[in-house]
Amino acid sequence: MNVKSGFDSAIHFATLLLQGMVLGLGAVLPGISGGVLCVTFGFYKPIMEFLASPVRSFRKHYRLLIPVFAGVVVGFLGVSKILAVMLETYTDISVCFFVGLIGGMYPSIIREAGKNGRNGYSYVSFFASLILTFAVLIGIDAASFDILPNTFWYVFCGFCMSLSIIAPGLSFSTLLMPLGLYTPFIDGLGSLRPDVLVPGLFGAAVTLILLSKLINRLFETHYSVAFHAIAGIVLAATAIIVPYGSIFESASSFFADAAALAAGALIAFLFGPKDRADT
Repeated sequence: MNVKSGFDSAIHFATLLLQGMVLGLGAVLPGISGGVLCVTFGFYKPIMEFLASPVRSFRKHYRLLIPVFAGVVVGFLGVSKILAVMLETYTDISVCFFVGLIGGMYPSIIREAGKNGRNGYSYVSFFASLILTFAVLIGIDAASFDILPNTFWYVFCGFCMSLSIIAPGLSFSTLLMPLGLYTPFIDGLGSLRPDVLVPGLFGAAVTLILLSKLINRLFETHYSVAFHAIAGIVLAATAIIVPYGSIFESASSFFADAAALAAGALIAFLFGPKDRADT
């Protein structure tokens, strides 16, 4: 390996590690969908393949999976605690940054959806998922419940966390906040409480194992239709979280939010998914 190729490999590894950290961060932050970020960074299909068939897929995608999963752990356990404070303090600016990040990479999502061609079913899938996602997220946002957390509900929290990865656009915080479960679940994970961690991980693991095989099968048999559905979900989920009120509240908030959008789009351009042999 010459110096240039070694340098390029190091940059590639660092980029995947950084993207994994953002993915781990997005997995716990309110309003952000881990699945959307998986699609945005080009990780969704290889991760679904890995979950459906770990041994065979790891051999195929290990150059991608190792740095990404390492970054997820760092982002989930470390960086997320720091940046969660920023999200709470500068909520609208932080959300605009993520919107810019996703928006900047959305063209690559559309290209990926059409890499095997498009047909009438592809467009039906796109618009159906777009409309359905809008309806579901608006309905969830309008609902409000209070539930006493226990083992059963922590298993449910783990299910929702995995669902937010498998079904891009569904932020598990969006599912748990109306039920009053988001804060106790996140606090329990951050404190490594066994009564929260064990049932939560159990629910997450069972969901990933069962549903990832179904998703992977859909990719194998109906790639264009399945990926166009994901593209519709990503677009609707991203449009829902845009803080429209803040953007037009004042001139200062407009420029701050616009700067965050631009920064996210710039990072998307610099660190977005490239054509990878292992994906």
